[in-house]
Amino acid sequence: MKTTPFTDIHIALGAKMADFAGFNMPIQYPTGINQEHMIVRQGVGVFDVSHMGEFWVKGEKALDFLQYITTNDVSKLEAGKAQYTCFPNGKGGIVDDLIIYKYSTTKYLLVVNAGNIDKDWAWVNEHNTFGVQLENASDRYGQLAVQGPKATEMLQLLTDADLSAIPYYAFREWSFAGVQGVILSNTGYTGAGGFELYFPKEHSKQIWDALFEVGKDFGLAPIGLGARDSLRLEKWYCLYGHDIDDTTSPLEAGLGWITKFDAKDFIDKEYLLKQKAEGVKRKLVHFECQERAIPRCGYELCDAEGNVIGNVTSGIMLPTTKVGIGMGYVQTAFAKKEHIIYVKIREKLIPAKVV
Repeated sequence: MKTTPFTDIHIALGAKMADFAGFNMPIQYPTGINQEHMIVRQGVGVFDVSHMGEFWVKGEKALDFLQYITTNDVSKLEAGKAQYTCFPNGKGGIVDDLIIYKYSTTKYLLVVNAGNIDKDWAWVNEHNTFGVQLENASDRYGQLAVQGPKATEMLQLLTDADLSAIPYYAFREWSFAGVQGVILSNTGYTGAGGFELYFPKEHSKQIWDALFEVGKDFGLAPIGLGARDSLRLEKWYCLYGHDIDDTTSPLEAGLGWITKFDAKDFIDKEYLLKQKAEGVKRKLVHFECQERAIPRCGYELCDAEGNVIGNVTSGIMLPTTKVGIGMGYVQTAFAKKEHIIYVKIREKLIPAKVV
């Protein structure tokens, strides 16, 4: 397995480690997933997300290139702003979802999912008929996500950049904890607020130590991927490989809002326009179990008669409410708010409300 600059620290802290996207990553610490979830919701926690991939795109036609290979309208981005988007795969599915950071019209940073780095790198190179300069800088960066309602106040102690002046989905490159050129991004995967920090990996320990020094007064705790999953599910954020993949279209996944047909031409535009006109046959829904149950990935979703109408793609028992929640694809007729569907668990049909 690959390691991050923080792997030895996680092990020393007693984290339960496991393979995630080929990296040896912390799933949870001795505190446990439920407590880690609540720390982020109520205070501040830090996630090692150094396994994520970073690609630089530079050149006179960088914008034209990104407009073609992604679904969102990159031309709307201002310098210092970020945008959520996806790579359509030419077959109606999704290569990956990602964030684009705009430095200028000739310089962009793409942040991609860890499990897709090699696939994405091959994809962008295959479609680089625009003569742009591509650089896979994934091995050069460390990344920490500092999330929670106390995150900004705590982080402000380590930089003279005015973090309160950086709006959601915007970023600055600034000095942080004595390290120059740290990307301070008002983004995250938890719905709890906070920043994601990108920095040259050789400064990783310096930044980690600085965070935990100022974090003493804020109850800062390291958080594993288990709570990262429960937090994103509570916010209904998709996870690639579960809720979206090469077989799911952006329209089926409820990502029509990042699919800008009127703005440009892009890979799969005609296919997706046709799908939009005809209507999708299935949709990704969010649901809450009406009885105590955990809807796990792969479980069948059924109608009241037990006929299979889809399947669960993600599910947990929510630490905050102790309610089982999940996401899954169902036939379009059942994808209506307040509709009751059923999760099949050990031959029992558990009612769940679409929310």
